[in-house]
Amino acid sequence: MAAHRHNSEAMASDVHKKIKAAFKAFDYEANNTVDVREIGTIVFSLGCFPSQADLHDFIAQVEEDHTGFIHLEKFLPVMTNVLLEKRFPPIPEDKLLQAFEVLDKEKKGYLEQEELTKYMMQEGEVFTQEEMDEMLTALTDQKDNVIYYKDVIDELIIDNDI
Repeated sequence: MAAHRHNSEAMASDVHKKIKAAFKAFDYEANNTVDVREIGTIVFSLGCFPSQADLHDFIAQVEEDHTGFIHLEKFLPVMTNVLLEKRFPPIPEDKLLQAFEVLDKEKKGYLEQEELTKYMMQEGEVFTQEEMDEMLTALTDQKDNVIYYKDVIDELIIDNDI
């Protein structure tokens, strides 16, 4: 039993390190606080993909009295539970590929920024222009200025052995 407990403590410790690293990347003031608008990006960077409603509920749990800020000490235990329970699992690789292939009507193997923007700002859970700009910056191949979706999927598929 002691070995099992030690193992789960080590696992929690690794999870804490990952969460702290992701959080600190957006802690611009270095005061263990991030803007509430960064939480979605932080959660996604940790391999969790909640719906907008789930993300909203998550933020309600961790936000400091509607100040627009989230403190690490409040975020860490909630996010740790989310990761250990695998609460917001990633979409399977084959489903991601299918989704991109549906958008790539000419079977080119890539999407133009305009194509992705059109779908992401009109269909389903609509993105804002600011969210879209951030996403395009992250996804677009700098040399060719297109989105090679197989490369994007390879980056999104992360090790689930947290």
